Parts: sequence; structure tokens; C-alpha cells
Amino acid sequence: MKIPITFLGTSQAIPTATRNHTSILMQYNEENILIDCGEGTQRQFRKLHLNPCKLTRILITHWHGDHVLGLPGLFQTLALNNYNKTLHIYGPKGTKKYINEILKIFVPVEKIKMEIKEVSGKFLETKDFTISALSLQHGAPTNGYMIEEKEKLRIDKSKLKKLKIEKKDLKKLTQLTQGKSVKLNNKTITPKQLTYKTEAKKISFIFDTKLCANLNKLAKDSDLAIIEGTYLDEEELAKKYGHMTITQSAKAAKKNKVKQLILTHISQRYEHKEKILEKTAKSIFKNSIIAHDKMKIEI
Repeated sequence: MKIPITFLGTSQAIPTATRNHTSILMQYNEENILIDCGEGTQRQFRKLHLNPCKLTRILITHWHGDHVLGLPGLFQTLALNNYNKTLHIYGPKGTKKYINEILKIFVPVEKIKMEIKEVSGKFLETKDFTISALSLQHGAPTNGYMIEEKEKLRIDKSKLKKLKIEKKDLKKLTQLTQGKSVKLNNKTITPKQLTYKTEAKKISFIFDTKLCANLNKLAKDSDLAIIEGTYLDEEELAKKYGHMTITQSAKAAKKNKVKQLILTHISQRYEHKEKILEKTAKSIFKNSIIAHDKMKIEI
């Protein structure tokens, strides 16, 4: 199964003419998960013809303005569009307090249902995936997140033809994907006979942080690691502000055997100089891409 990921904003603290504040949307079946909600995020939804009312969860990495200033506007838009779900919001320590402050400051036209949790470790498990949070080092309570898909059984269509199974019986075979045997025409078909396992995927989101041990734990063996690359090679500047360079991120991806690296949270100083950043990253880790606003990928 392909997992669509859309980059709504890819800038550092100061947006540019081409880069909005940080925000990423990941879709998985009925789940629509927003990672951070920088200023202008809901307008990016409009530009990409995405429906914010389909949102199910928000993962907040930390409470610096460029990652959360889009929340008040998003809440209002959801309320005015009769959002009828419970919006699940997860973040580091302080998240409940800050959400409550937002709700106090802005006079709501309507309210939406929310469930707010401050999270660490594995905090969510669905039938399809788990989500875990690990703390990062950025001068404020900060979470990185990893979403790990579960292995699934799929029906092998080529084997279906050999067994000459009639269309009317195909629905019964869905039980095979749950690990159960099925009886058809006095014959028992086991999952082993007709199914195969899909490879589980791991996606990691590692935004504002210095190099640290939890960065490696989040990135390790990721099919896709989305990591900040705020600066090109100014390591002292990166360290001072709790960020990483393109070189550091690319080395981390290589060290942790990441399959694909996408670099985001790009400083305004590199506006229209992305080719230099990508060339540097690729010289260390070949499977590197510099993200841009409205970029869509499937993993």
C-alpha cells in the first residue's frame, strides 16, 4: 500500500516567497495526520485542494511559533465547517497548557471536540500502524516521531487464478488476510496457501534538534526519514540554535541505514540555492532530496 505524504511548508523560522512555515500531511486509509501546523498551513490545504475536515490527528514537535502559529486559524476553519470528529492532538510536555491558552486568547465562533495528550514512547497503536515519540534537543521540549506500519497479509492474485475461485466466493477470502483459514467447496484454504506478507514501512519525522542519541533511534532503518537541514555547513551556528546542517543530516541518514532522506526546514539564506544543498547531501548520502512546498510523494 502506498502512503501519500504532502509537504505543506518547508521553511525555517522565517518563511520565504517560496517556502511556507513547517507542516506535513501524511495520509493512511482513513487517517489524515498533520505533523506541525505553521502559519499559513490551512491556505496550503486550499491551494492543494485538500479538505482539512478530513484531519484525524495532529503531531506537534515543539511550541516554537513557526511550527504552531497555524493552529488558531485551523481550529476556526474546522469549527466553521462543522468538523464532526474528535481531533486528536499529541505533543511534548506543555502541549495541554498551550492549547488551552490558544482557546482562551481567541474568541471561538464554534467549538470542536479535541483530545490532547502529552506523549513519550509508543503512544498510539491502530490495526495498521504504531506511532512513537522520542525527545530531541532543541532548547524547548521537543518530540521527534516515528510511524511504523505493521506487516500485513495480502492475497496473491496469481494464485487465485490457479485455484479457479468464483467471484461470489472472493469476499470470503478476506478472512485469509486476518490469518484465518477459509472453507470453500469442502476444501480448506489456509493463509499460507494464498497469501503473502507485505513489507512493513517506517517513516521518521525529525525536525528541530541538535545531533543526539534519540535522533539515531528515530532514523534507524527508516524507509523514509524526513530530517531538518537548516544550514549548509555552519556547524557552530547550527549548534548555537539547536539545529542541524545538511552534512550532519546526510551523515545521520547514512549511519542509520535510511533508505530515503528528505531534508526540510530550510533557512531563508538558501532561497533559490537548493541545488547547492542537494549536491552536498547527495555527495554523502545518494538518496537525498531537498523538500519544497506542495511536494507530494508516495512511499
